[in-house]
Amino acid sequence: MSKKGSNSKEPETSLKGRDAKTGQFIPVEDARKRPSTTVVERVPLPGKGRK
Repeated sequence: MSKKGSNSKEPETSLKGRDAKTGQFIPVEDARKRPSTTVVERVPLPGKGRK
């Protein structure tokens, strides 16, 4: 019996920090230190995005 979906242990996304003003990626630790000007987002890993 084959299971459909992605129940594997591998994550399909990773957390990335982004500066809200410039849009540049920054380390997640820095983004969490400055919540008023940054966002922590989930970004799909290569090959795991929308199909």
